[in-house]
Amino acid sequence: MFQSTFIGLDVHAQTVVACALNTATGDVQRTKMSSEPEVVLDWIQKFPTDSKAVYEAGLPASPTPTRSPC
Repeated sequence: MFQSTFIGLDVHAQTVVACALNTATGDVQRTKMSSEPEVVLDWIQKFPTDSKAVYEAGLPASPTPTRSPC
C-alpha cells in the first residue's frame, strides 16, 4: 500500500499557511507561520524524509502586470 506524507504550502509575502496529510493514519496537521525560509524548513523537517511537498504562490500585488497577456 502507498504510504507517504503530503505537504501543501500556500506562500504569501509575510506568512505561509501549511497543511500536511499522513496517508497512513489520516492525520492532518495545519499551521500558519512566518515566511522566513528557516521557519518553513524547520516545520517541513518534522515529517518523514520521503514526504512530498508542493507550494502555491501568487504574483505580488502590483499596479503593473508582471506577465504579458497571451
